Amino acid sequence: MPPVHPDFARIFIELGFATVGLAILARVARRWGFSSIPLYLLAGLAFGNGGLLPLALSKSFIEIGAQIGILLLLFMLGLEYSGDQLKQNLRSGFAGAAIDLLLNFPPGFVAGLLLGWKPLPAVLLGGVTYISSSGIIARVLSELGRLGAVETPVILSILVLEDLVMAVYLPMVAVLIAGGGLGRIFISIAIASITVLVVLIAAIRFGPFLSKLAAHQSDEIILLATFGTVLLVAGIAESLQISAAIGAFLVGIAISGPLAVQSHRLFSPLRDLFAATFFFFFGLEIDPRNLPPVLLVALLLAAVTTLTKMLTGYWAARRLQVGMGIRLRTGLTLVARGEFSIVIAGLGVALEPRLGPLSAAYVLIMAIAGPIAARFAR
Repeated sequence: MPPVHPDFARIFIELGFATVGLAILARVARRWGFSSIPLYLLAGLAFGNGGLLPLALSKSFIEIGAQIGILLLLFMLGLEYSGDQLKQNLRSGFAGAAIDLLLNFPPGFVAGLLLGWKPLPAVLLGGVTYISSSGIIARVLSELGRLGAVETPVILSILVLEDLVMAVYLPMVAVLIAGGGLGRIFISIAIASITVLVVLIAAIRFGPFLSKLAAHQSDEIILLATFGTVLLVAGIAESLQISAAIGAFLVGIAISGPLAVQSHRLFSPLRDLFAATFFFFFGLEIDPRNLPPVLLVALLLAAVTTLTKMLTGYWAARRLQVGMGIRLRTGLTLVARGEFSIVIAGLGVALEPRLGPLSAAYVLIMAIAGPIAARFAR
């Protein structure tokens, strides 16, 4: 039989309509002075499975674009900071990271137990409520022109340390779900931790040297070499049960000097394109029909964890010796949950069927409320 070729004409038309639609939403958001992220999410919800007008889009193609979007968001966030700044922020941010874990993990864990779940699904729901969305927050900081704000290094250190916690958390729960013992847990965590440490040291210590080595006048060469490096490091990180996003972030940290300026200019349009794809795909993956039964619990969790994230940022920003307004703004910026929470929920759907819909409803609420809260805090 001859191979069945996809209907590229229909795929191109649907992708074209979707992209033009995102452009219109971005124009509306820019016109009214708020973040475009909630509109992208709602558009995905409307046109996804179970929405008002489902589109038969090529899901695999959009998903790849969405993942590239999150990598570029974190890569360009890393470009804003040097290795020395990262080292200083991490050293001073451990107390804030501890408060973050103590305040934001228990609401999800306790809610799971109160719903009658077994301990492991409850631990997964605790992870869902714990970790902020690096991708959404990076986009919001860029949109609001706050990458150079006084509190941004504090926000950055919390996000990085959360991702480092995930380097331990994800391998551990993956082994527990698979039924592994303490030996397998220890090996998985050790591999992930050592890998993160090696890449972190390389980015901080050898970043300037590698940047000089890779520098070139040709935009084409820089674009290909840098983009390839981001994908390569992210892929290696993901294969070792580490966040691909933190791999991309560390590549951004390693790039410095004129190469960083050149990379920022070249990747800004790509970041905006693929980031819009990421948030649209995020909405496409949520079936609105599954949300009503869990909406009340999701709203209660959202209210509690909005408060705990605000307290986290407020407490962490105390070392800046700034006023109450900036400390509250730090906390409100951390409210958004997103890509990591969905990944965590996906691990345990087979263990607890209600985990998926509840996490989707919670993340959707927080992904929309986060950018609005950050805008309000301004």
